Amino acid sequence: MRHLLRFSVLALLVAAPAALPAQRMSDSYEFLKAVRDADGTKVTQILDKPGSTIVNTKDSGSGETALHIVTKRSDATYVRFLLSRGANPNVQDQQGNTPLLLAVGNNCGECIDALTAKRANVNLGNSAGETPLIRAVQLRNLDLARTLLTAGANPDQADVLAGMSARDYARRDARSPALVKLLEEAPKATTRAVSGPRLR
Repeated sequence: MRHLLRFSVLALLVAAPAALPAQRMSDSYEFLKAVRDADGTKVTQILDKPGSTIVNTKDSGSGETALHIVTKRSDATYVRFLLSRGANPNVQDQQGNTPLLLAVGNNCGECIDALTAKRANVNLGNSAGETPLIRAVQLRNLDLARTLLTAGANPDQADVLAGMSARDYARRDARSPALVKLLEEAPKATTRAVSGPRLR
């Protein structure tokens, strides 16, 4: 009997830690599902739990956070709400895409304003090195390119795949003379491009 009791207690101790990640995964799933469903009441209830850090939880498959999800649907109100609740504006999905890159791709100026107001890094590229400014130039979006340059985007930061910068892409595609002119006249950035840690 004593051996049976000891075994039961041991089984509980071994099983207990395994239950915690499963619970967290369940909470993450419920939170991201509520965000996808635009269930504001449920999202707020989950975020209001004491000590909650779930706002930056990532989808296990795509690496998307709630901020990625709402930016993809150009929901600027939701973007501002999540940022006010501690969402990381520089979080990257599995392809390295930030919410700012998604906002540029969707031409959501309000989302871009909300993200840059919370210090989204305008020079943070995805896994291909594509920056928000490069994407704006590729989309021939003069207004967004101007907004990003004003926010400190580096016109000379090259991507990884082609080794080309936003300035290079603008020169190569002459279909938008105003965009070419904007990039030609953009001053060289004085800040360093985003890179790994500096070694001393």
